[in-house]
Amino acid sequence: MDADEEAGVFENLNWWEIGALLLLALLIFGDRLPTVINDGLRMVRNLRAMARNATGDLSRELGTDIQLEDLHPKAFIRKHLLSEEDEQAIRKPLQSMYDGLRADVSGVHDDLKEVAKAADVRNTTRPITATGGTAAAPAPRASYDDAT
Repeated sequence: MDADEEAGVFENLNWWEIGALLLLALLIFGDRLPTVINDGLRMVRNLRAMARNATGDLSRELGTDIQLEDLHPKAFIRKHLLSEEDEQAIRKPLQSMYDGLRADVSGVHDDLKEVAKAADVRNTTRPITATGGTAAAPAPRASYDDAT
């Protein structure tokens, strides 16, 4: 384990929690704690060696350089099975759809802003009508008390 990986393991723990874990481990394992730690570290080293060997075998079989991170299906396909031209050909129709959708959404957003601005009661100016003039103020409504 290098220093960056070791720091990542304990980054969510504060000193009190780490101390409590060490004390708990000491109480559970007692004088066997160094042996348990050695066995755990040996197991981690063996797992890493097995992963490196599997990655090397896969690289030799496919004839390309494969890293452990490349074994994720999306990354593997993108890096080893598709050329850049193939990837661009796949993305091109989706990108044009995305651009069209984005333009439509921004148009609707702008229209909604205009409607909200026109409907704003704090707005002291009268809204402009379709004919180009200002809209007349609405007539006051007659209440029930006015009719009786």
